[in-house]
Amino acid sequence: MAIPRKGSRLITVDGVAYRWRIRRKPTYDQGNGWSPLTFAVQPAEGPGRVLLVSLPFVRPDAWLGERTMAVRPALVAAVVRMALGRGWGPWQAGPAVGLDVTEDDLTEMLGGPPAYEVPFARW
Repeated sequence: MAIPRKGSRLITVDGVAYRWRIRRKPTYDQGNGWSPLTFAVQPAEGPGRVLLVSLPFVRPDAWLGERTMAVRPALVAAVVRMALGRGWGPWQAGPAVGLDVTEDDLTEMLGGPPAYEVPFARW
């Protein structure tokens, strides 16, 4: 599985280029707030193992107005560093690796408690 170039963004973490992407439209479960916001990361050049990141909040475009926050490049970089520290080998062959980020992980990465937003419900 590879991340398509179209719709993905580049980020450099500690001198290494990665490509990351959030799904353009929510799945039915994500739209209802039943499953969390997820994104994928892989090395920008060449084949590599994909990292599938699951965050402890819903997408900003969820229909029911649950707590959320924007995924900024600083958060993506922190997640990549955490995954590398936990053994993710981006250039190893194999299936995608899942990483569930917890509230405690977010607090540690952001240097304080996350600032969540609760948008209005989309009826």
